[in-house]
Amino acid sequence: MKEKVLLGMSGGLDSTYAVIDLRARGYEVEGAVLRMSAETDIEHARETARTLGVPLHVVDCTERFREIVIADFLHEYASARTPNPCVICNRYVKIESLCECARSLGIARVATGHYADIGVGEDGRYYVRSAKDVKKDQSYVLWRLTQEQLSMLTFPLAGREKREVRETAKELMLPNADASESQEICFIPTDDYVSYVEEALGKFPEGDFVDEHGAVVGRHRGIIHYTIGQRKGLGLSMGRPVFVSEIDPARGTVTVADEPAIFRTRLVCDTLNFQKLAPTPCGTVRATGRIRYGARPVPVTVTFDGERAEAVFDTPVRAVTPGQSVVFYDGDDVLFGGIIVRN
Repeated sequence: MKEKVLLGMSGGLDSTYAVIDLRARGYEVEGAVLRMSAETDIEHARETARTLGVPLHVVDCTERFREIVIADFLHEYASARTPNPCVICNRYVKIESLCECARSLGIARVATGHYADIGVGEDGRYYVRSAKDVKKDQSYVLWRLTQEQLSMLTFPLAGREKREVRETAKELMLPNADASESQEICFIPTDDYVSYVEEALGKFPEGDFVDEHGAVVGRHRGIIHYTIGQRKGLGLSMGRPVFVSEIDPARGTVTVADEPAIFRTRLVCDTLNFQKLAPTPCGTVRATGRIRYGARPVPVTVTFDGERAEAVFDTPVRAVTPGQSVVFYDGDDVLFGGIIVRN
């Protein structure tokens, strides 16, 4: 009897191709589409599953998604931090819901169309590994996954490149072979996150732009409109390019400075989650660190202090942003990650 695997299916190219790949590996595939919000295209997933002959389970995650992902998104922006909704969703909604569904069906394995891989160390610890396709690698957004979740997961696209997946899908005439990339924030179809946040929380008050010395240099439209490192859309005439270097929600100020001021060699992170590296309350490790999705890894020394860690990079990194994730690697392997609290 073939081993069953439950595949998260959105109806997009990657999860569609994953069906073919998993079957080629000898798995019997069942699908699950997660209803996250009103924007979730359940019918698209159903059509794809019918075409491929995959039994499809619909899992309603709307309440969990609203209470965890959307609530965190709104709270972080209101606090002048820039969140990673995909990171928290993968841990607490998407992968968790798939694992729960699989257990309820008596299925031991779970798969998704993420571009990443899974490793296991000699000590038995599971960890995410970078995918073959460096440009599509999604290991950065999977750093919060637990050992239990990782032990159930398989990523069939780990050794594939997106170009190869699309070309093969076209040759096999698979549904969605020409589908475009999904948007980054799935619950904001217009990609206008400012309007989304203000519709939920009300309009944010205007305030002062200040320079590094605290002198007022202009008026801003509300802190929700800005993020660390931003240059465009400031509406300032200072005779030279300036960048957002700090946002103070208590005072309602946005600090602007010349570009060198937004480079940092240090950050502090909390909300630590350990993967290849066992939980470490103290001590120092060498690693490479990424401070945003798609950023190049930079050599770093990390010192642990209880529930927090301080990272000192060998070379300055641009726009260290509170609320974003920092992920630390040993080569391709995720050691651990955290949420940036200050630079």
